[in-house]
Amino acid sequence: MQWVVTTGRTVDEARQRALDALGIDDGDLEVEVLAEPSSSLFGLRRTDARVRARVRPTRPRPKLDRRNRRKGTNGGGRRRRTKKDQDPAPTAASAPAEAQPADVDGPGAGQAPAPDAPTPASRGRRARRPQPPETDHREPPTGTTGDTMSDITLDEQEPSALGFVQGLVDAFGADADVQATSDDDEHLEIAVTGDDLGLLVGPRGATLNAIQELTRTAVAQQHSGRLQGRLRVDVAGYRARRKEALERFAAQQADRVKETGTPVALEPMSPPDRKIVHDAVNDIEGVHTTSEGEDRRRHVVILPD
Repeated sequence: MQWVVTTGRTVDEARQRALDALGIDDGDLEVEVLAEPSSSLFGLRRTDARVRARVRPTRPRPKLDRRNRRKGTNGGGRRRRTKKDQDPAPTAASAPAEAQPADVDGPGAGQAPAPDAPTPASRGRRARRPQPPETDHREPPTGTTGDTMSDITLDEQEPSALGFVQGLVDAFGADADVQATSDDDEHLEIAVTGDDLGLLVGPRGATLNAIQELTRTAVAQQHSGRLQGRLRVDVAGYRARRKEALERFAAQQADRVKETGTPVALEPMSPPDRKIVHDAVNDIEGVHTTSEGEDRRRHVVILPD
């Protein structure tokens, strides 16, 4: 994944600029602080914070092999006792736990003899050295923790993403067609086309964004590896229409700022929408943008140059 370097008066401000530059949500960001903000003597000169950020790679939880989930080293079963096992251990301090009999009845049951008081059965007999516990020398199964995770390409993710979205559309009872499109090796889009699909979009695309996150999670659970590229879900061309509308709106507000010379603060937007506004305004001469606010109140401000 490509890294971007951003600066700000504080680390949080530099971090928020990285979110705007990448156009992703806060949970998808991987950030590394390169420099903390500092000021010279008497505060005459100040240096900004500097961070490096990228889209966080998806790492699904490793799968455990059920064959290794056994109690103890002998499979948790009860072992048949022999005469050799009935002999008491030399001392309670050096005997392993499995050498202590658990089914002895009568007085003194469960109490170990004192270290200096040998039992009657051990008098005149050389004490046996306790055997080390048995170990399992079999090779661990592949795919467990510690193995190197392979990279799952977009071509490998496509069938899983298509199947999940198609099943979701069928569950909604919608009459729609689901197809996968890709312009390069870094982006894969699952497009849902049909009539009356507003329920899958939701207000301002909230339902669509939730479907996209569910699809990514489902794909990650079906593959044991690191997902590559960016997976996106679109319904009835909503994202393309949303982008065009935001670009027109940003151009109108930029013209207003150029005429009045007064900055204009836009309403709070998601990181992908803010990125669209930043890109649209930065192509217009005489104005520039910045982001202000925290979390859900984060918004774009258009300023004159």
